[in-house]
Amino acid sequence: MKRVYLLLVILSNFMYGNTLLAQKETGKCRPVDLRCEHLTRPLGIDRAEPRFSWHLEDERNGAKQLAYRITLGTDSAALVRNKGVIWQEKKNSGQMLTTYKGKALKPFTRYYWSVTVWDQDQQASEQTISSFETGFMNTAQWKGSFVSDGKDIESRETPYFRKEFVLKKKVKSARAYIVAAGLYELSLNGSKVGDHFLDPAFTDYGKRLLYVAYDVTRLLHEGENAIGVILGNGWYNHQPVAEWNFHQAPWRNRPSFCLNIHVQYTDGTKDVITSDRSFKVAAGPITFNAIYVAENYDFRKDLPGWNTWAFDDSSWTPAVEVSCPCSNIVSQTMYPIRKTEFRKPVSLKKLSDTLYLYDFGQNWSGITGFRVQGQSGTKVKLHHGEQLDSRRKRIFDDNNTQFYQNVKEPLKYGVHPVDEIFATDVLWLDGKVDTFAPRFNYKGFQYVEVSSDKPLELTKDNITSYFVHTDVPVSGSFECSDSLVNRLWRATNYSYLSNLVGYPTDCPHREKNGWTGDAHLAIETGLYGFDGITFYEKWMADHRDNMYDNGRLRCIIPSGGWGGDIADWTCSVTIIPWTLYEFYGDMTCLKDNYSTMKKHTDYWLEKFPDGLITDACLGDWIPYKSVANRELTASIYHYKNVDIVSRTAQLLGFKSDYEHYKSEAERIKDTINQKFLNRETGIYANGYQTELSMPLYWGIVPEDCIQKVAEQLAKRVHEDRDHLDVGIMGCKTILNALTETGNVEQAYRMVTQQDYPSWGNWLRQGGTTLFENWDYNGLAAGYSQNHIMYGEIGAWFYKALAGINVDPAQPGFKNILLKPHFVEDLDYVKASYKSPFGLIVSEWTRNQGKVEYKVIIPPGATATLYLDGKGEAKQLSSGTYKFNI
Repeated sequence: MKRVYLLLVILSNFMYGNTLLAQKETGKCRPVDLRCEHLTRPLGIDRAEPRFSWHLEDERNGAKQLAYRITLGTDSAALVRNKGVIWQEKKNSGQMLTTYKGKALKPFTRYYWSVTVWDQDQQASEQTISSFETGFMNTAQWKGSFVSDGKDIESRETPYFRKEFVLKKKVKSARAYIVAAGLYELSLNGSKVGDHFLDPAFTDYGKRLLYVAYDVTRLLHEGENAIGVILGNGWYNHQPVAEWNFHQAPWRNRPSFCLNIHVQYTDGTKDVITSDRSFKVAAGPITFNAIYVAENYDFRKDLPGWNTWAFDDSSWTPAVEVSCPCSNIVSQTMYPIRKTEFRKPVSLKKLSDTLYLYDFGQNWSGITGFRVQGQSGTKVKLHHGEQLDSRRKRIFDDNNTQFYQNVKEPLKYGVHPVDEIFATDVLWLDGKVDTFAPRFNYKGFQYVEVSSDKPLELTKDNITSYFVHTDVPVSGSFECSDSLVNRLWRATNYSYLSNLVGYPTDCPHREKNGWTGDAHLAIETGLYGFDGITFYEKWMADHRDNMYDNGRLRCIIPSGGWGGDIADWTCSVTIIPWTLYEFYGDMTCLKDNYSTMKKHTDYWLEKFPDGLITDACLGDWIPYKSVANRELTASIYHYKNVDIVSRTAQLLGFKSDYEHYKSEAERIKDTINQKFLNRETGIYANGYQTELSMPLYWGIVPEDCIQKVAEQLAKRVHEDRDHLDVGIMGCKTILNALTETGNVEQAYRMVTQQDYPSWGNWLRQGGTTLFENWDYNGLAAGYSQNHIMYGEIGAWFYKALAGINVDPAQPGFKNILLKPHFVEDLDYVKASYKSPFGLIVSEWTRNQGKVEYKVIIPPGATATLYLDGKGEAKQLSSGTYKFNI
């Protein structure tokens, strides 16, 4: 059989002009984890030239790919025989990422694609096949109409839509495509479609709407069927007033949706079911929903069977056809928001027969599921919060809100109705066993206080906490011998994920804002821990949508209109695409955003022609004590903007741009050093931790001054008792700067402090996530306990302790810079990272004064190893290695 297979392959190579390396026989390696647009078998791909990627499974040392063949067609069986080929790419190359370059792809089509690779012995692998489906490809393909309920934007009614239809033939396959201005929940024949939550993700609705594709084959059948859609306000129709002016957003309107269901029958014919006036609409039991506030539900208004066939909808009215809210409708090509984890309470306090306090033991972003039976008409409030009052009995309650001035300054921001309470779901029971979970809201919380106007008998079984976030796959793992460090790594991950809900946020409770500064400061931590490229590419599209003609950006994205010039925040537009390139080796995000990056950089170059950002910045936000010079810190990020644009121009082949921005970057760097650097002492500005570590980390310091500045930084940290004295910008750079200049032990002491100020102090006080302020006691003033802006520590664990670092010269971990540091107070470190080439493992153990270091380098990758972060480099090919130090 092997000879027959080999003969067929050789024959097909001859017939199709294969110029690849000659193959001997099927080898021991095989391509795995095939992805299209960085997703596994995705539906609804709109990109005209989608990306394909894979990595190798091969345990042999020195394993690598010498060549590959990728083939695409619409018939998987034919593809195995190399028949029906629409496109084929054959290269003598070790790359495992390529872009489609064939003829135009058709909409609503399933394509199969296969990969065969040739290994270091010129042996071919088995053919591995995957698939993807195209979506609309352009807005013109949409059929039907957007429909709404015709109510005023201030109406608190939540519209329920339904439609009955008959399928007269047996269904072979079916796809539902739905786009909404607002949020939706789609059901077919009484069953919710998919496991997504809070779909679609938040965008600037006037610039871009996202649709989602679902395989609904199993939910439809020949004969009688019914569709159900519930619409939520989300960010589209913000109720009530909001401090960040979302209630005045230019897109604001009553939520609407457009639905297309494509049905293919077993006889080959097709139908498309669309939204129009044939849908009927009525108000339902959700009496209020607001993304900032909460959701209210009246069980007395329940509609049993409303989304099934033969429901009596005689009192329902026809849906109202409305104009399309936006002409740009594109696929939501990223991992969706889901409920990923749940917890039961770790404790319950019965304060009275109408007041119970639950502690779930973990602060996170999410919702609660509540199941209860009580007298009909009983009002129940589920009040969510992340801290208790000084008596540790009740949820911290700042005039019944944690949401800034909405209640503190009612004349300025409007008076909220009595049952529209921040972070508090309000329920009215109907005497039966009632089960509730919000559909169109999420909170940040650890505690839930349940109060009622009539006695209830509750236990721990009545309530469950669900973790809600964009469900990015886990990429990294980390563990060491210090339990505090392990808890910090865990807390950082919970903070990161809690602030990932279709866009990056600052906190999941009070603001839910897409602060650009918080996001770019946490980008490395995010990418070491999770596969986030699709998430960030979506958010970069939000950047493009939110850019003014002159290149200006808002400091929160998406924005409903609020936000001014903040140079050290909006550099997210350059830092994030560049970091994605370094981690994935994929230039697509740089290509997609180059004009935006360039335009924004030109905006600052024109506004501050002298090279220094003298205002329009927030600086080293929320420092412990020392306030770094804002002109210095903002100008460093200005330099980084220009530097990244110059590097991107070089990559993309724009020579004149490269030379121009490279020159501008050097000019800005020189200007910074001329004004702020004392060359004799090696001190920048006042010599604070941030003022010294930022120039070191971001490459500002002249070569001949690096040692002086590093010595001053170590001295300053020592004077500060090896404690942090930084805000969020210094927090990004302090540990890295110390580590890179030979002071990793000092950095580790800083990490493991447990008194104020430190990360450890938060955990010692009972924190399970990262906070917004070093001062734990300052939380009474309203600071968050779930922020990611101090989260660089998560990346530092991988970079410094495990030593897994990107090589900018060979991005995507094609070459790994291994710089493990065997700090004295640790007995072991174990870390792994799933790179584009496969799993990287870096671990070391100390035993009787000796260190054993083990590393696994995935097939096709190489590594440059610096033991203990220094010394002569060792070049390693793929495989498993052990070193005794």
